[in-house]
Amino acid sequence: MKVVNLKQAILQAWKERWSDYQWAINMKKFFPKGATWDILNLAEALLEQAMIGPSPNPLILSYLKYAISSQMVSYSSVLTAISKFDDFSRDLCVQALLDIMDMFCDRLSCHGKAEECIGLCRALLSALHWLLRCTAASAEQLRVGLEAGTPAAAEKQLAMCLQRLEKTLSSTKNRALLHIAKLEEASSWTAIEHCLLKLGDILAGLSSPQLRSQAEQCGTLIRSIPTMLSVHSEQLHKTGFPTVHAVVLLEGTMNLTGETQPLVEQLMMVKRMQHIPTPLFVLEIWKACFVGLIESPEGTGELKWTAFTFLKIPQVLVKLKKYSHGDKDFTEDVNSAFEFLLKLTPLLDKADQRCNCDCTSFLLQECSKQGLLSEASMNNLMAKRKADREHAPQLKSDENANIQPNPGLILRAEPTVTNILKTMDADHSKSPEGLLGVLGHMLSGKSLDLLLAAAAATGKLKSFARKFINLNEFTTHGSEESTKAASVRALLFDISFLMLCHVAQTYGSEVILSESSTGTEVFFFETWMQTCMPEEGKILNPDHPCFRPDSTKVESLVALLNNSSEMKLVQMKWHEACLSISAAILEILNAWENGVLAFESIQKITDNIKGKVCSLAVCAVAWLVAHVRMLGLDEREKSLQMIRQLAGPLYSENTLQFYNERVVIMSSILEHMCADVLQQTATQIKFPSTGMDTMPYWNLLPPKRPIKEVLTDIFAKVLERGWVDSRSIHIFDTLLHMGGVYWFCNNLIKELLKETRKEHTLRAVELLYSIFCLDMQQVTLVLLGHILPGLLTDSSKWHSLMDPPGTALAKLAVWCALSSYSSHKGQASSRQKKRHREDIEDYISLFPLDDMQPSKLMRLLSSNEEDANILSSPRMSVLGALVTLDPRTFSGQALHP
Repeated sequence: MKVVNLKQAILQAWKERWSDYQWAINMKKFFPKGATWDILNLAEALLEQAMIGPSPNPLILSYLKYAISSQMVSYSSVLTAISKFDDFSRDLCVQALLDIMDMFCDRLSCHGKAEECIGLCRALLSALHWLLRCTAASAEQLRVGLEAGTPAAAEKQLAMCLQRLEKTLSSTKNRALLHIAKLEEASSWTAIEHCLLKLGDILAGLSSPQLRSQAEQCGTLIRSIPTMLSVHSEQLHKTGFPTVHAVVLLEGTMNLTGETQPLVEQLMMVKRMQHIPTPLFVLEIWKACFVGLIESPEGTGELKWTAFTFLKIPQVLVKLKKYSHGDKDFTEDVNSAFEFLLKLTPLLDKADQRCNCDCTSFLLQECSKQGLLSEASMNNLMAKRKADREHAPQLKSDENANIQPNPGLILRAEPTVTNILKTMDADHSKSPEGLLGVLGHMLSGKSLDLLLAAAAATGKLKSFARKFINLNEFTTHGSEESTKAASVRALLFDISFLMLCHVAQTYGSEVILSESSTGTEVFFFETWMQTCMPEEGKILNPDHPCFRPDSTKVESLVALLNNSSEMKLVQMKWHEACLSISAAILEILNAWENGVLAFESIQKITDNIKGKVCSLAVCAVAWLVAHVRMLGLDEREKSLQMIRQLAGPLYSENTLQFYNERVVIMSSILEHMCADVLQQTATQIKFPSTGMDTMPYWNLLPPKRPIKEVLTDIFAKVLERGWVDSRSIHIFDTLLHMGGVYWFCNNLIKELLKETRKEHTLRAVELLYSIFCLDMQQVTLVLLGHILPGLLTDSSKWHSLMDPPGTALAKLAVWCALSSYSSHKGQASSRQKKRHREDIEDYISLFPLDDMQPSKLMRLLSSNEEDANILSSPRMSVLGALVTLDPRTFSGQALHP
């Protein structure tokens, strides 16, 4: 169609006074064959007709605005049309054009080929030139108006021009488009620079400081456009590494007692596989530590994270330093990591607020002490953080005045642990009162949890527990003794027993158990814990012989509890009482249920049990928990009532020393013991306010929801967020425990194969690898032994292995295989030892029980050449197929630093 026909259509619409939507409908009737309005120059034709008179035609302008809003015309055609108007003396027309620009200048976009995108860049450059000319003309009019005494109208127009300029240029996206146009149209950019110089001269004479400031800001933004690439070239494209983040979070949340070397090797494996630069690698470790510190639940959880961050991670970095090419290089990398970390001010401020101290300062001092930072670097970094902290939000003074910062307490607790270990090595029989005084101090406040966290983070917890097992064993043998000596012995037995129970519940029973070897004496507490102590995943039989000791000892204990006003101490064999209490409780419970004993007698008996030593109450409740599991709903009341009686403290003047402190630990132990059975029986027992932790990650799964739904939902949230938090780690661990390794791995692989965008699949692989670290070896066995063969041999599933998810799955499988191979000969972490293992004979060829026999997987991964015998194996053809999917994943870079 010719342009004249378009003009005639516009004039007809104006003559007949069509509304904007009537005009659009009729235009499509006039040009029915899908006309491209930009080719017909519709925007230019409308503007030409609207701007004929001294003021704009409002009806035709309404057509243009409708065309813009309904995307009949592109933004670039409108901007090009506006930039052709050069009669700046017509104020109303200029203001109308500025209003049209205001409709879209902050949200420019285009749809189509690359030519349209370049066209938008050029149009925006023309529009910027027009705006600058318009601003200069308005400023000139204002100068003339000031001389004539009529500045108001020109000042309004100048303000409008500057406002549009600022709005257009404040968008980084728009400046980037202008940068592209500058590269395409060098002559047009030169014209803009000349216009900017001229405008600066005119605006320098303005009296309004606000307009001058606005103009200077616009000028600064325009001048920054040529340097955009150089400013951003230093920034790295990828600065977040969710795998490192999750591995550190997983270790800090679930494996504080683990050895540092396996963690170091795992982190180095991730670093090599993902080719992470050392400064960013160290930065990600610190970021994870601070996030864990902020997220950690109050109490023991927070103390564990503090010990992990300030004691264990510096030790990990010392070992990582050995992998570096030189001490100086690694020190510089650590310094660079801290430089990056200091820029994450909100993260550091939040951690400081949580811990009520300058966390970075403590960390820098610890790193300097370990030789990870030079003193000059430490002082420089501390000065920078101090300057930043002056602007940080602070807690109210009355809230944090009496709170001692945990990082300082943990760092002081670490040498105290060493001193206590030395004290415990002394002969207990020579000064039991002195030892009791030391233990009494340990029980006060949060001292015990501080010392245990420090011991766990520095690898001394096993030694710590062993000393208390020896002390507990020493107190089981009472010879001729005075009343005072008997009470000291009872207290030493009770405190050591309670501490060991608390350690087992907080850090896992494997910390307590000694390495079994023939001929080694097994002490009382180890025997009791293995056979009688309820734990997660451990079902006890209340009729087991361990709960049925010598009947004469049981009868004498029942008589003692029922008849004496209080428990005797002299010559008391506490370990025998602890082993006999379960059978005694059964006798007492039967007597109560058959009406032989009244409730008042039960109260007196339970007071006797918990009156002197709390250990007896712990042993009694351990049996009651096992007993309640075996009862019907209508049979549980009296057993649960007895647990309630034993859980409450005794208010009496005749209790032994440190009674209140011991009751605090006892209540915490009983709450952990009963939690599982109370949840299953839908019963509530209100434990006294103990001051110890509640269980922060207990009962995380939502009720009445299928666990598959929970798994897919939590993974979708983690994928959207881009990193795994502590709560999600615990939910994944619970789901792995409930559903089993195959179910867990299979459903997560299905989620990976649903992703269709390359960047999402790569992120999913990094996150899945970190989630699989919960039990890497078992997951790898299931992945290579069952899931991948199922996918590769079923033609109906081949479509799901197309790129990008197919490549992503290959990368994940190789990462898992490499990690399992590297850690096979190392010891499994404590969190993995707890999990029940499936007995799968089919996997013996992959991971043989006999370390002398080289496994097929190891031979494949350690070989540079394809061995026909290996690849002919049906199981190993899976890895062969993986290589076919993405041979780059088996490059030497993945295997070597």
